[in-house]
Amino acid sequence: MEQYERIRRDRRDKGMSIRRLAETHKVHRRVVRQALADAVPPPRKSPDRVSPALGPYEDTIRRWLTEDLQAPKKQRHTARRIWQRLLDEEGAAVAESSVRNLVARLRSEIAGEQVQVMIAQTHGPAEEAEVDFGEFTAVIAGTAMRLHMFCMRLSHSGKAVHVAYANQAQESFLDGHVRAFEAFGGVPTGQLRYDNLTAAVIRVALGRERFEHPRFIALRSHYGYDSFYCIPGIDGAHEKGGVEGEIGRFRRRHLTPVPRAASLAELNVMLAAADTADDDRRIAARAETVGAAAARELPMLAALPAEPFDVAAALSCRVDTKARICVRQSYYSVPARYAGRRMSVRLGAAMIEVLDPDAGVTAGRVIARHTRSLHKGSEDLLLDHYLEVLQRKPGALGGSTALAAARARGVFTSSHQRFWDAARKALGDGAGTRALIEVLLLHRTMAAEVIEAGMTAARKAGLFTAEVVAVEARHAADAARPAAPVVTVAAAAAEAGERPVPSLTGYDRLLDAEQVSA
Repeated sequence: MEQYERIRRDRRDKGMSIRRLAETHKVHRRVVRQALADAVPPPRKSPDRVSPALGPYEDTIRRWLTEDLQAPKKQRHTARRIWQRLLDEEGAAVAESSVRNLVARLRSEIAGEQVQVMIAQTHGPAEEAEVDFGEFTAVIAGTAMRLHMFCMRLSHSGKAVHVAYANQAQESFLDGHVRAFEAFGGVPTGQLRYDNLTAAVIRVALGRERFEHPRFIALRSHYGYDSFYCIPGIDGAHEKGGVEGEIGRFRRRHLTPVPRAASLAELNVMLAAADTADDDRRIAARAETVGAAAARELPMLAALPAEPFDVAAALSCRVDTKARICVRQSYYSVPARYAGRRMSVRLGAAMIEVLDPDAGVTAGRVIARHTRSLHKGSEDLLLDHYLEVLQRKPGALGGSTALAAARARGVFTSSHQRFWDAARKALGDGAGTRALIEVLLLHRTMAAEVIEAGMTAARKAGLFTAEVVAVEARHAADAARPAAPVVTVAAAAAEAGERPVPSLTGYDRLLDAEQVSA
């Protein structure tokens, strides 16, 4: 560029001829003519070099690199591996450096061939949302677990709802929809985009056609929206890129470092708080925040149905000899009187309900309710379900799994243990244990705190019977109840012009006096 400038300046200022300019600047006269014709030098041509050694193998190398696109990332060809295969399988006599240069060029060409042009989309308010699951790790009750995060994202505002589940089962998939719609306060008026999750799709047909699961069709009909299915595999990921990116962003922003919680319910409270905090963020260069866009969009959503969709699956399970049912490879207790019978079970995303087998699934009375286990092979046993059997076998109480579980949950307290120890010391092991079991049966009709007060009073009095504990518990409940305003029955009746209602107040005072004298 500078040489062209000097040539043009000498021609302009000194009037040199082409021959003189060529001699002065030591260039060919052709270069002088080019400089005088245009101030910008022409682009330098790169010679087309022939590769006689690698030429016959270029198509083979291209094929190997193209096949690598479908192979695991850690098992793809390096330039050195391609060179080794050419020597071993093709008998080529080529230098490794030549192979490296060719591989670098072919990779850039193949990458260019794979680039797909994406058409920018505009989504109207309340029209569309995207749904997907993503994996993450959390520490629940001290145990590191791989969990699954349901995500629904409104395409217009970018507002999303995230819910953690222990699995991607259909009940979790359906429950995620119900909770997301409730969080948004409505349902998109258009369509929801999905990939081909087995919870919704039984089989993929030609094109966009799908054979859908009846329970998913019922959910969609209940809330009144349409579904759109993406192309199977990685080729269709861009068709719901909003939720794909949202899951990764949320995982990096709110789940790093690994979150810790006492239960899955507590973890979901944390995720809900994170969703609220995300209202203050901006997506890319948008002028308004996610929360401001959502404030415009949410009122436009279709109204929720009067009742939420029932996501529970109906199952039938047989009770084993340990008064347990097995649901999804986890065990849950039922009252011991149902041992050996087949039970109707409602399996939800977070709860399991066992119904009275004589009433059916729809109108059945719930006889047992458990929080759904996060671990396969676990046992969730309630001590209350075994009390009638333990009355006949009191020796089995001390080592029972149900008692250990009750202690772990804090249901069997130190007050129970002190009463049990004192009762066994006074009455013997068998009789003392039966006395404790009768006290435990009181929990079905009385509050735990008043029963603890009753056990303390009975233990101090040295009377280890359920009747004494019940009486003392009622006294504790009466003492805790706020006093009613003092209005005599006679005065109230006189004011109303009616006959006085009989009162037992004097009799109660007499009983109190006798108890004090005793």
